[in-house]
Amino acid sequence: MALRACGLIIFRRCFISTVDKPKIEFLLLQASDGIHHWTPPKGHVEPGENDLETALRETQEEAGIAADQLTIIEGFRRELRYVAWEKPKTVIYWLAEVKDYNVEIRLSREHQAYRWLGLDEACQLAQFKEMKAALQEGHRFLCSTAS
Repeated sequence: MALRACGLIIFRRCFISTVDKPKIEFLLLQASDGIHHWTPPKGHVEPGENDLETALRETQEEAGIAADQLTIIEGFRRELRYVAWEKPKTVIYWLAEVKDYNVEIRLSREHQAYRWLGLDEACQLAQFKEMKAALQEGHRFLCSTAS
């Protein structure tokens, strides 16, 4: 049976006075173990939870960002499928914007660092092609729906 996890691709908009459109920065967390990979907050679904509840709980646990500090972006949901620890894994991500640009990040023991990164930098740190693709798709979605 495939492992199932859910998470949020968290972002903030940086308004730069010389540019009409805001720059988008993504939050990536660096794992404390293994290869110290960088990903958005995510985790395994617990009994009785739906997928979005899992994503919100994991974000609270891993980054210290509560559900009421986020706006879930309607219309974006990505399902990644890959092999982790020799088992098939499915991870579902939604886009979520922080309401406060300067939101405090409080890492759990599962992570040792965090960074806010533009798309190119985030894709460089996200070592896995599936994660890079999800970040790129999220960025395109946000740019296509910007007013």
